[in-house]
Order: sequence, then C-alpha cells, then structure tokens
Amino acid sequence: MDYRQRIIEEAAVMFRTYGIRSVTMDMLANRMGISKRTIYEVFSDKDELLNGVLGWMTEKQQELMTDILKGSENVIEAIFKILDIMTEHFRNMSPAFKLDMKKYHNDIVTKIEEAGKLPYYINNTDILLRGIKEGIFRKDIDIAISNKCLVEVTRISNDKDLFPPGNFSDQDVIRDFFINYIRGISTRKGLDLINLYEKKRTPENRGQKN
Repeated sequence: MDYRQRIIEEAAVMFRTYGIRSVTMDMLANRMGISKRTIYEVFSDKDELLNGVLGWMTEKQQELMTDILKGSENVIEAIFKILDIMTEHFRNMSPAFKLDMKKYHNDIVTKIEEAGKLPYYINNTDILLRGIKEGIFRKDIDIAISNKCLVEVTRISNDKDLFPPGNFSDQDVIRDFFINYIRGISTRKGLDLINLYEKKRTPENRGQKN
C-alpha cells in the first residue's frame, strides 16, 4: 500500500472518530509514525486530504452496495441490509464529523452532492431497475425522477436544521423517509416484502433498547 492510500485510510478513521477540525496534520503524522512533510508531499492541505477521504469512502460504499445487491434474494432485502449498514455507520460516526462537514467544508460537500458521489448515498438507479424487473416496483415509475427523489430524501433527512440531533436520530429519519417513499412506488408484492422485513428488524435496528 502506498503512502497516499495509507494516509487516506488513517485520516478517514480519525475524521470519523474525532471530527475534521480536531484532527491536525501533526496528529495524523504522529499516529502513522511518519513526518508531517511526507503528508504534505502527497496532499497540499486538509481540504485536498478530505476530498481524498470522501472519494475513498464513496468507492468502498459502492463496492459494498454491489456486493449486497448480488447477495440478496430480492431488492427489498438488499434495501434493508443497506439501511442497517448505514445505521451502524451513523451510530459509530462522531457528531463532530457531520457538523464539521456542513459548517466548515460545505463547498466540498456541495460539489460531491452535485456529482452524486457523496458517501452513504445509495445507488438508487440499480435498485429501481432491479425492483421493476422483480415485480416489486411499479413499471410505470419514472426511473430518473424516482432516483432524484430518493437522493433528495437522503439529503433532506440529513438536514440538521429540519431534524435537530437532540430530537431525531439520523438513522431513524433516513429509514423512515426511504421506506415510506419505496412503499409509494411498490406493487402489492413489494408492499408484502416491506412488511415482512419490517417485522424481522431487530430492536437495535429500530433504535430501541432491549
């Protein structure tokens, strides 16, 4: 593994754990046992490093989504698996990371959003096409419009002004928005599968305590 990849992966862990502002290049260098100069030879500043981290996170997410889609019996099972993974990721992510992204690096986030490459955005087009093929989603839905709606659902559910963290959890908001939207485009078969997988959800995935 080259220095660039090592730096990206270590920075990703530190950013997600402590937030972006709290992590300095000195801290990253000390943790990796390398000089700060080595980091600056690869990344000119923290913004460039953050871009690298978000790009890597997106690639890893896309690989994971592809594996889940291939390994699921139907698209509804895949959606519930993906939402469970997103729930776990958000649960383990420092609130400081999300706050820093919005407050201090919003220009980076906006550019990545516009390119449709923000981490934790689901590959909706593949999901919608498979759902139609399986008779789970209605054939009359417009793929482009539905894809855009699902992207916006994810974006709105992550708006801390609309859903303050003290009152709403990220995972519950995203799941509620997403599941209710796909109910609206589902056939009877799809609705039956959604109800089936809702019943199978664990207390942890419902955000409840045992």
